Amino acid sequence: MHNIPVFIDETQSEEQQNQLKRVAEHWQFSVQSTLPAGLALTLEDGKLAVKDFSETKQQGVFVDFLSGSSVYRQQHGGGKKEPIAKAVGVKGQEVPVVLDATPGLGRDAFVLASLGCRVVMMERSPVVAALLADGLHRLAEQAPEMEEKFRLIYGNSIEGMNTLDEQIDVVYLDPMFPHRKKSALVKKEMRVFQQLLGSDDDADSLLAPARELAGKRVVVK
Repeated sequence: MHNIPVFIDETQSEEQQNQLKRVAEHWQFSVQSTLPAGLALTLEDGKLAVKDFSETKQQGVFVDFLSGSSVYRQQHGGGKKEPIAKAVGVKGQEVPVVLDATPGLGRDAFVLASLGCRVVMMERSPVVAALLADGLHRLAEQAPEMEEKFRLIYGNSIEGMNTLDEQIDVVYLDPMFPHRKKSALVKKEMRVFQQLLGSDDDADSLLAPARELAGKRVVVK
């Protein structure tokens, strides 16, 4: 797992450049003004994105809680019919507080929040945490009632679960590596995440602290 630079292009507007400078300062990323040879953070259509500049035609990877697929999943066939709802124990008015210890791009976290759950996302990669923070910022502008259901914590979930200052009903685990057979992320996103994060060798170490923390259950996807 490693940090990547923030690429600031001189053709970007002053507002965009300032936004990227704030991201770099907050997350302590280096700033690069020459075209990167590989992964870098930049802005695409107003969204903070990780882009592989070695593949010029490739779109960046970003968090978008307001994407058509997320909203559709929320509005059609989602809700309490979602398998994840049964898994975390959503019944009637009973909605648990969930810790998503492996949030990725936040898709499952968004569904949980759509069900009414309060969701704590704990992410150890500063790059992924920056993407999630950007997604939450945009969500707050358009759907503040949804954004209020989230809390983002930057830190290692294995260590953070031992010191979390919040009562958690359910811990949700969906380790990305090393043994994922299903293609929940498209190949492009999976490739970028593998480059960015490497192998998730300590994923099995999440289970013990999750069991200690969860008041009701641990869900492993």
